[in-house]
Amino acid sequence: MNPPTVSSSTKMNSSSAKVPMGEVNKKSQQEDKQPTKSGAQNKPQKKEWSLKNFDIGKPLGRGKFGSVYLARERESKFIVALKVLFKSQLVKSNVEHQLRREIEIQSHLRHPHILRLYGYFHDETRVYLILEYAPRGEMFKELMKQGRFNEELTATYIAELADALKYCHSKKVIHRDIKPENLLMGLRGELKIADFGWSVHAPSSKRQTLCGTLDYLPPEMVEGKNHDEGVDLWTLGILCYEFLVGKPPFESQSNQDTYKRITQLQYTFPPHVSDGAKDLIRKLLQRNPRHRLPLDDVMAHEWIKANAKVHKFGPDGRPLY
Repeated sequence: MNPPTVSSSTKMNSSSAKVPMGEVNKKSQQEDKQPTKSGAQNKPQKKEWSLKNFDIGKPLGRGKFGSVYLARERESKFIVALKVLFKSQLVKSNVEHQLRREIEIQSHLRHPHILRLYGYFHDETRVYLILEYAPRGEMFKELMKQGRFNEELTATYIAELADALKYCHSKKVIHRDIKPENLLMGLRGELKIADFGWSVHAPSSKRQTLCGTLDYLPPEMVEGKNHDEGVDLWTLGILCYEFLVGKPPFESQSNQDTYKRITQLQYTFPPHVSDGAKDLIRKLLQRNPRHRLPLDDVMAHEWIKANAKVHKFGPDGRPLY
C-alpha cells in the first residue's frame, strides 16, 4: 500500500517559506482558486489534505507545541502518525521559521533510517504534519526501560545512524540535535531519525547558531565558534556512550560544570564498556572537528563490524528482518 501522495500545496517552496503564519490560510485559498494550466488538463489532480481525510486514533506522544496521533488515511487505509501543532504556540515561541525549515528539509529526505514526512496541511489554528508511523515507538523510553543497551544493540543503532547521517551530509544537511529523544524505532526495531527541528541545509557556509541540547553540544558550539557537519560526529560519539552507559558522558549537576567537562574532555568509562567501544567513542569525541572519525570509518570500525546486526530492506523500503 502506497503512502499518501504529497500535493503541491503540501510541498514547502521558497515563496511559501516566507509567508507569515497568520497568512498561510489566505495564501492556500488563493492557490486553490487558480485555474488549471493549459496542457495539463489530462493530468490527475493532486490531493489536497484536510483533517476529514483521516481517522484519528490513539495519542502517540505529546510535545511543547502539540501532540502526535496514530491516524489512518480513509481512502487508502494507510497508517500514519499525525503531528498536530498549534499555530498560537509556534508564534508565541517564535519558531515558525524553524518549522518551515524542518518541513523543507525532512520532506526531501529518502532513507530507511530517516522518518518520512509525507506532507502537511493546516486549518485556522493548527498545522498538521503527515509522518511515517514507527510502531516500536521512542528510543528514549526504551533506553529508560532497559537502563542501558548491550553492545550488539548499540553497535547496530550507531551503524544505522551513521548511515543516515552520511546520507544527510551528502545532501548538505546537518542535523545538530542527535539524541535518544529524537530517535524512533520501526517495525523490526530499526532506527529512525524523527526530528529535524534544529537541522540546517548548509551547502557551503559554516554555522554559528547555538542549538541542540547541552549534554550533546560539541566544544566548538560551547565556545561560540563556527561549526559544520562535524557536530554530528561528536553527537554520534555521545550517543554511543549513552547507549552503553545509560547517561551522557559529560552530564553533571550544573550547566557550568557540564560546559567545563565538554571543553576539557573530562569523562570516564565504567568497567563494563569494551575496549573496542572505547576506541570508537574516543575517536569521535575529539576536540578538533577535523580529527573526528569520518562516518565511513565509523561503519567500518572493527567494533561495529563485530557487533552490529544492521537491518536489511526490500525494494519497497520495508525491513526484511
